[in-house]
Amino acid sequence: MSRSSEFYDALLSPLGWRRHVNGDDAIGYGISRPIFFITERAGARAEGTLVSLGAPGIAAVKASWEGGCRAGGSNVAMPGEPGGHGSGSYSAFLRDPDGHDIELTVGSD
Repeated sequence: MSRSSEFYDALLSPLGWRRHVNGDDAIGYGISRPIFFITERAGARAEGTLVSLGAPGIAAVKASWEGGCRAGGSNVAMPGEPGGHGSGSYSAFLRDPDGHDIELTVGSD
């Protein structure tokens, strides 16, 4: 949990999210209340999934991606215009330390 806490603190802070739940086996993040939870469960893993998180702007996408990469995440696609996948007009992709894929995106209007 400490590795996940460090990673998600760095990833979500630039998006304006904060940690609301700080338990021994679960942490929860959101802006005004927790809506995204990380739990410690043996064997729990969703293969082939992608979590997409909206960002308030391009600077937030970049800062979130950089924070996540510095805190143990691995780059999948640097911030920029999506190349054939992704939901936004400006996105970045990374993998968390446990292998879960994350998209950070500013949606197009």
